[in-house]
Amino acid sequence: MRASTLPRYGGPELLTVAELPRPTPGPGQILVRVAASAVNPVDLEVRSGAAADNIGHGFPMILGWDLSGVVEECGPGVDRFAAGDRVVAMSAQMATGVGTHAQYVALDAGLAATAPHTAELPHAAALPLAGLTAHQALERLAPPAGGTVLITGATGAVGGFALQLAASRGLKVLAFGRPDDADRLYALGAHEAYSGENPVPPGAADALLETAGLPASIAGVRDGGRAVSIVPSAPPVAERGIDVGMSFVEQDGQRLEVLCGLVNEGVLTLRVAATFPLAEVGDAHRRLAAGGSRGKLLISPWD
Repeated sequence: MRASTLPRYGGPELLTVAELPRPTPGPGQILVRVAASAVNPVDLEVRSGAAADNIGHGFPMILGWDLSGVVEECGPGVDRFAAGDRVVAMSAQMATGVGTHAQYVALDAGLAATAPHTAELPHAAALPLAGLTAHQALERLAPPAGGTVLITGATGAVGGFALQLAASRGLKVLAFGRPDDADRLYALGAHEAYSGENPVPPGAADALLETAGLPASIAGVRDGGRAVSIVPSAPPVAERGIDVGMSFVEQDGQRLEVLCGLVNEGVLTLRVAATFPLAEVGDAHRRLAAGGSRGKLLISPWD
């Protein structure tokens, strides 16, 4: 099979396509013929070496956390899926060494979920990592019922899903994005849209979900409120009795199944900005690093 491999830490030019043996699913695993995977900020951190202290596997390395595809084969003991099933999954590549930028991926069946039937299968690869991050962070935040939540980076992959999830739960959403993002934010379900040119009023929100590395946004939370960040390099500093926590994404096939159901119901929208062939994964890294994408950057391993 063909896969995008990284021989050592460094720039995106190091990512090259290699021919590797097709994996064999072990007990409790499924082998997925990948329709698409996605490039995420964590891939850039792993590739550059910024996350090297948290990586326990060696080179050559296959990057990628998200995938959508079709079950090719089931290993012993798998009864939840069968060959031909459409699935999505998230693999915590940094911890497990199982990357998704390949034509075939073998992973534990418990990490997968039935792909949304309302979405094109390749586009479903936009859901797993960002959707799970948003869902788990909102659970960690636990804003009060009917309360007001401020979401930063609300047009980003995680922020956009968090905005839609929060609005669907009856929360009032104050969405912070770029000055030209207001229409996008309202389309995703925001009640009010803010930017650097139109700052959030102090204390306007009961809770903050910080996805953009803007720790000063805690000023928008009322005294005694709550804040959760997904950006470990720039966490908000607790002040005025505000409870501050971090949320780190975890693999969870059952919760991913719930998110796929929300896509089918129209609660969550899958946004794709561009699709790159496997040989151009490095270009996808450069585009993500440049910023400004309004949707996921996908990788097609069969182009």
